[in-house]
Amino acid sequence: MADMTKGKHANIELITGDPKKAINKLAWPMMLSMLLIMLYNLADSVWVSGLGADALAALGFITPLFMIIIGLGNGIGAGANSLIARAFGAKKDELANNAALHSVVLTVIIGIVIPIILLPLIPEIVVIMGGASVTELCMDYSKVTFGLLIVFLFSSVLSSILRSEGDVNRATIAIAITAVLNIIIDPIFIYYLNMGIAGAAWATVISAGISCIVMAYWIWVKKDTYMNLSFDQFKKSKGIVIEIMKVAIPSTAEQLIMSGLTMAINAMLVIVSTTTAVAVYTASMRIVSMAMIPLMGIATALLTVAGAAYGARNYEKLKTSFTYSIKFGLVISLILGALTFIFAPQIALLFSYSAATAYLTPQIAFALRIFCFFLIFVPFGIAGSFVFQGVGKGTSSLLITIIRSLFAEVVLAYLFGIVLGYGEMGIFAGVIIGSFIGSMFGYSWARLFIKKLKIKFGHAD
Repeated sequence: MADMTKGKHANIELITGDPKKAINKLAWPMMLSMLLIMLYNLADSVWVSGLGADALAALGFITPLFMIIIGLGNGIGAGANSLIARAFGAKKDELANNAALHSVVLTVIIGIVIPIILLPLIPEIVVIMGGASVTELCMDYSKVTFGLLIVFLFSSVLSSILRSEGDVNRATIAIAITAVLNIIIDPIFIYYLNMGIAGAAWATVISAGISCIVMAYWIWVKKDTYMNLSFDQFKKSKGIVIEIMKVAIPSTAEQLIMSGLTMAINAMLVIVSTTTAVAVYTASMRIVSMAMIPLMGIATALLTVAGAAYGARNYEKLKTSFTYSIKFGLVISLILGALTFIFAPQIALLFSYSAATAYLTPQIAFALRIFCFFLIFVPFGIAGSFVFQGVGKGTSSLLITIIRSLFAEVVLAYLFGIVLGYGEMGIFAGVIIGSFIGSMFGYSWARLFIKKLKIKFGHAD
């Protein structure tokens, strides 16, 4: 029991201590956790691609819509994470407990309501996105994943609760079980049970459900988390809901914008080419998203550490966590970008291993090499967004995403790809240049915000 208590307090001491040490220790398990999440998402793409280009394109059309809703779960988790970390920094454990419980209640409510509203609208949304030819395949996948949406939201929020108190190892273990299970049962459901794209959906739901069960056991049965999440600790608070939603709503809106960006790019690609171009873009961005996982791991660590520093009114720790996370991320993005560029043809084979998709190999490899340059600018923008989320200023993070995705990437992709007539290459170039502009804006704004805190906090240690 003494060792268990010591371990709980060690996690809190970590997130409130040396920011470099905290980011290093928190980031690596988070990277692994996100890599595993991406692997089981990638498993869907890899196994579904064996069904043909139409099935892969259907997955490409439905994924951004699905990610909008998953973004809501991530947003609630980020809002809770931010508030809990700030509470720990200010040494208010009771507030941390209640914030975590509020996030659970919000998740249950949203997980029940949204599928009822959204499921009937999906066919029309798919048609609007340009996926009329693959609507039936889209519905086969989305009926399962959207119908059982609460599983994904609950898994996301419980992971955030564990991470907010520095318990990243167990959050990673739960996701590891999920990822391995999904990779194993995906081909069984898709091919052996002959369920096609619906089989991929069922495999993903079942795998996420295991994650929920494991984390719920730790929190409510074993009860060995630092926070006390017994529901007798729950005290309804409008203020807590507002604080969580101040980060959750903008964070969800960011995912909405990012998914909207994907939908817009897909629609533009259909205009200048065919659904084959969408399949190529879907495959290449899945790999780029995997390369971004370490950067997301660092940024998620930054959210927690920055929140604790802000709660403690410690300017130096906040500044150090921001600058260190960018340097850390830049080194990793350069290495991964170079590796992706070199091995693009081999990586492309993951999505073109069957006779039905073999012709996509050179196109996917070419797209991968272009999007390697996208990775270089990500650490600057993502650090800016997550430091704002960490201090509870979700609207500022949202504004960075709006400027990067809507005012830069979409506009430039349309300009180069359609107005100037450069086609697919122009669209890809617009996305990369827009990302650079938006990321530099986010970095500059966050740096200015932190500088102003030096006066507000009185440069306190």
